[in-house]
Amino acid sequence: MPSLVRYGAVAGRALVAALFFSEFWFKATHWDLTVAYMARYGLPSILLPGAMALELFGGLALVSGFGRRYAEYGLAFFCLVTAFVFHANWADANQLQHFQKDIALAGALLVMAISEQAEARLPEPSYRT
Repeated sequence: MPSLVRYGAVAGRALVAALFFSEFWFKATHWDLTVAYMARYGLPSILLPGAMALELFGGLALVSGFGRRYAEYGLAFFCLVTAFVFHANWADANQLQHFQKDIALAGALLVMAISEQAEARLPEPSYRT
């Protein structure tokens, strides 16, 4: 059972990280579109590199387990801000769905941050000489 917990926690974190990697990649490959989207909500483009860094390095922390707890709290806060800034038009079904996804993801990240079992990392490789 311990290996199921270890590998399940790592797999779960990797699946969550995949979402942040995807969002990072979209922003990197659609910079102008993302800047224009942010401007519609009154946000300056200077915030974009910070958001991208949080998505990339937060995702890497989730996968590697190093700095994981800080990343989980940071990404949870990021998801809450994103939900309320970009997806607060609940009359639009698409925006409501994104709002709910961001709120749920923030909740999942907070649960992960306080879970001792999510502490698991992949075992260190053994090098035999």
